[in-house]
Amino acid sequence: MKNHAGIAIAGYWLLTGFLFAGALVMLFFYTPVESTAGSVQKIFYLHLPVAISTYAAALVVCIASAGFLWQRKMWWDDLAGAAGCVTVLFCSVVLLTGMIWGKSEWGTWWTWSPRLTFSLVLWLLYVVYVIVRSQIKPPMHRAAVSAVYGLVAFLDVPLVYLSVKLMPDIHPSSIALMPEMKQTLLVWVVFVVMLMGGIIMTRYKMNRRARELEKYDEQPTGTPFSTGEA
Repeated sequence: MKNHAGIAIAGYWLLTGFLFAGALVMLFFYTPVESTAGSVQKIFYLHLPVAISTYAAALVVCIASAGFLWQRKMWWDDLAGAAGCVTVLFCSVVLLTGMIWGKSEWGTWWTWSPRLTFSLVLWLLYVVYVIVRSQIKPPMHRAAVSAVYGLVAFLDVPLVYLSVKLMPDIHPSSIALMPEMKQTLLVWVVFVVMLMGGIIMTRYKMNRRARELEKYDEQPTGTPFSTGEA
C-alpha cells in the first residue's frame, strides 16, 4: 500500500514538473507579446494563477477549520495549518508580481486601490494566523483558536474578489486575451493549482509526523506508544 502511495506521489510531482516545463515553453516561445504592456505583461500568467491558488488555499483553511469545530479531529487542524502556510506563501507571490506589474503599468510599486488593499489585508490575516498557531502550545486549544480565526479570516477573500467589481479601482477587472494567451494561461493555472495542492499535502504530512513525534515525546517512560488517530 505504501509503495502504491509513493508511486502516486512521484507521478503527481512528475506531472507537475512536466506542466511547469510546458508552461515555460509556451510562455517564452508560443505566447505573443501584448502590444500595449510589452513583455512585462507575461508576469500575468503567473500572477493570476497564483491569486486563484491563494484563494483556494484560504478556502481549504476555512473548510478544515469548520471540519475541526464540527468533528474535533486533529487531522483537520493539521490540514488547516498546512493550507495556512501555503496561503501566506502564494499571497506573497501575488503581491510581489502585482508590484512588478504595477510599476510597469502605473509607474508606481504600490497604490492603495481597493483590491491591492484587501490583498494586503489578506496576507496580513494569514501571517497572523501562522504566528498565532506557533504561539499556542496546548494542541486542542491551538486548534480551536486557529479554527475560529481561520473562519473569520476567510471573509476577506470575497472582499478581494468583489472589490474591483463594486468599487472604482485602478486594477483591471478583466483583460482581453488572444487564443494563444488563453491556452498558455490555462496551462499555468493547472500547473500552479497542482503545485499548491502538492505543497499543502506535503506540509500536511509533515504536520501529522510532527504530531506523532509530539505524542511520542509525551509518553511516560515505559509506556507503549500508540499510533491511533488524533
